[in-house]
Amino acid sequence: MRDAIVLQLERELAQLEIVLSAAQQADLVTYIELISRWNRAYNLTAVRDPISMVTRHISDSLAIAPLIPAATVLDVGTGPGLPGIPLAIALPSQHFDLLDANGKKTRFLFQVKNQLHLTNIDIKETRVENFRYEQGYDCVVSRAFASLSLMVKSCCHLLSKQGHIFAMKSAAVHAELEEIADIAELIALKEINVPGLKETRYVVELAVRG
Repeated sequence: MRDAIVLQLERELAQLEIVLSAAQQADLVTYIELISRWNRAYNLTAVRDPISMVTRHISDSLAIAPLIPAATVLDVGTGPGLPGIPLAIALPSQHFDLLDANGKKTRFLFQVKNQLHLTNIDIKETRVENFRYEQGYDCVVSRAFASLSLMVKSCCHLLSKQGHIFAMKSAAVHAELEEIADIAELIALKEINVPGLKETRYVVELAVRG
């Protein structure tokens, strides 16, 4: 199975035009294996097939790597570490804080951090509304956290003055954008192509008004 995961990952990285070292690719494969193993007891993700995880978890997360600014990043509602873990592996010079309130998922994240020796991540086990970060993040990212309205309201206190929100969304994003016109400014809306994924995916970049 590991060989099949490696080949799938190599194909999709080539399609994304993302160049990673052999060590980085090995870390991504090990990460998939860890998710698959822990999933049997902890139900970390509805995706059960490791090959599908390459597309739906790794490539889907890495598709936004070129858009992430070189800054301290908060991955809010990270779950099993998505998109934070793949991004941290691909962007080792950047720091990522991974936040989730689910103890089972944060225990998994500590295992990943320790096994892969990821020194550029920290794990925060709390609810986003209870979390504080005095410096403010220049980038708050989320993959499947909440509606744009709830994300803006939940995360606005965590942004620096120049900080932006980057949310990964489906085709329903247009309706969600209408709902937040009075509380957030749309900086960019970019459709991203994820190899092997038939659904339409967007990255929304927002600045909170006020």
